[in-house]
Amino acid sequence: MTDLDALHREMTAWRRDLHAHPEFGFEEERTAAFVAEKLRAFGLEVAEGIGGTGVVGTLTRGSGNRAIALRADMDALRIAEQGTVAYRSQTPGTMHACGHDGHTAMLLGAAKLLAEEGGFDGTLRFIFQPAEEWGRGALAMLEDGLLERFPFEEIFGLHNMPGLPIGHFETRSGPVMSAEDNFEIVLKGVGGHAARPHAGQETLVAACALVVNLQTIVSRRLSPADIGVVSVTELITDGTRNALPGLARILGDCRSFRPEVSAAIEQEMRRIAEGTAQAYNVAAEVTYTREFVPLINDAALVDEAFAAARQILANDAVGIAAEPMTASEDFARFLTEVPGCFVFLGNGNSAPLHNPAYDFNDEGLLHGARFHAAVVRRRLAVG
Repeated sequence: MTDLDALHREMTAWRRDLHAHPEFGFEEERTAAFVAEKLRAFGLEVAEGIGGTGVVGTLTRGSGNRAIALRADMDALRIAEQGTVAYRSQTPGTMHACGHDGHTAMLLGAAKLLAEEGGFDGTLRFIFQPAEEWGRGALAMLEDGLLERFPFEEIFGLHNMPGLPIGHFETRSGPVMSAEDNFEIVLKGVGGHAARPHAGQETLVAACALVVNLQTIVSRRLSPADIGVVSVTELITDGTRNALPGLARILGDCRSFRPEVSAAIEQEMRRIAEGTAQAYNVAAEVTYTREFVPLINDAALVDEAFAAARQILANDAVGIAAEPMTASEDFARFLTEVPGCFVFLGNGNSAPLHNPAYDFNDEGLLHGARFHAAVVRRRLAVG
């Protein structure tokens, strides 16, 4: 049997090494090499360069013909770390502010544990994904033939959760995390002198009106039964202190859980932008893109995840997430191809995700590795 205390120490060393050497999406060359080296040392078959910098490890035991996948994300964020720990980021302006270093270490720990102990019958795919934060890494791996080259029937993933105690577990059936859409609205008019606004068609007043009008999409056009968020995050013009702008750009972000709601938000946004622009005698161009799809957990696999969690954690530490969250997660892309389940493990009283003071809590590493192993042994049970 694996010495779990020794495994925990080893995972902690891996995690801190990864934390000290963060890499942005599709730039995870060192990280991918680190992962591949460890997987090969555990005895797995390893494929590199999947979807750019992705890594897939394969482990087979017994004669079962079923295959399932476990996934971790590897990329870091363009955030300057404020921490003072000895293993703080050595890459200026880049850090692991979302705990992907911990996710990677947990999945490596699960790979070592399962390679040493077995206890399952079938094939495992260990998927180490690039560029989760972009919402592009999963799609890149799928477009590179992930399912055709390394087929699997279902997939499981996890994320650390600040504020949830160490050793605690949450998930839910159905919608878990939202889709993310981005938009840019460009207003074009005629700028001019600030003292003579009547001589042109300046765009700042129109832009301010449009920002307000966009807030009616959720409050007046969507059903109260649907969850939707429309957030304007930037308003940029080419004006200056004494010159009215002839160009204004409004950028932002929308969240929803159903494609029909996403489509309705886009439709209303285009209608409101066109109408507001007409009212102020300027022109409007709308660009609307879909970055993340909603993450929808499979109900049967959620039940399996709960059962696996109760095998390794206290029963009262395993709970149903209170409500879906309007953050987004690229794991959702895999769930458009196969059923799966995404869960949350406690990170204790840490700084929030995407905060420059954030750090993954190493006390959660073994819980993650053991959860992965427990899921595998349930879904690919011997006999």
